Amino acid sequence: MRKISLLLVIILAFSLVATACSSEPAEEPEAPVEGEEPAESGEETPEDQFVTILTGGSSGPYFALGGALSNLINDKLSYANSSVESTGASAVNSTKIGNNEAELALAMNNVVSFAYEGTESFAEKGEFKNLRGIASLYPNFVQVITVEGTGIQEIEDLKGKRVGVGAPGSGTEVDARNVLAAHGITYDDIDQDYLSYAESVEQMKNGTVDAAFLTSGLPNSTIMDLSTTNDVVIVPIRPEMVEELAAQVPFYSSEIIPAGTYDNEEDVYTAAVKSILITNSEVPEQVAYDITKTLFENLQAMRDTHSAADHIDIEKFNEGMPIPLHPGAERYYKEAGVLE
Repeated sequence: MRKISLLLVIILAFSLVATACSSEPAEEPEAPVEGEEPAESGEETPEDQFVTILTGGSSGPYFALGGALSNLINDKLSYANSSVESTGASAVNSTKIGNNEAELALAMNNVVSFAYEGTESFAEKGEFKNLRGIASLYPNFVQVITVEGTGIQEIEDLKGKRVGVGAPGSGTEVDARNVLAAHGITYDDIDQDYLSYAESVEQMKNGTVDAAFLTSGLPNSTIMDLSTTNDVVIVPIRPEMVEELAAQVPFYSSEIIPAGTYDNEEDVYTAAVKSILITNSEVPEQVAYDITKTLFENLQAMRDTHSAADHIDIEKFNEGMPIPLHPGAERYYKEAGVLE
């Protein structure tokens, strides 16, 4: 009997232990180690996307508008970290975007065309077929300026003069060469100086430069600054010469600098090309879509920054665009009903 009782006690004790073990809470999964990357789902998401925007000189519209767009991207896109870089403008920007050194850039459409096709100043670098368009923005006016007392009234009067032609390979410098060539003038006929907007104006104030080419939206702040101390003369580029120029180099159109822009009493004819916003094919489709949407749904912020943005119109999103649109931008335009 004692043996049977002992056996029952052992069986009962064993049952109690088993019940206790089965009631222990399930072990929680290990928390991920801080800083450890989560396992990839195989789905591309725009997380922690850096968006560097290449602009131009700090005194030009590119820099102002690039800054406004950068602020919008930081404000509206939770995954984006955007900043602005001041550069030598169109040629530098096209090269950097083509080399995937930045995500966005403002540039002139004629220079972007050269980069895409590998012509003009890009003949040695080769073509950048990965360039993609986001939007056509506004006309860039070729502004040839001088001051009273130089005797310069027409483009032909630049012969033998000291002329600021823009940074080497920039859109302004390309325009200077093209406009001069349409008038039968080469750099052999002038004393050219490769100067930025600010440098050209400063040297004009000092009397070391007689005239300068500045291609930008209206108004250009450096020209306005010059007009506070000097009587500015805007040298016309007449419609017949623009027509001749456009026959040789596409994308040029005849435009007018309105009276009163720089204290000028009358309208002045000039040439213009389009400023465009570009990216490259490596930028994810969703990011390009979100940037395009952010731009066009917040145009007032751009217009409040610089009056050149008054000309940005979604109906003209592809006007003068010399490269294929990015698929992300294309998707937005289709949703907006401006592209079939």
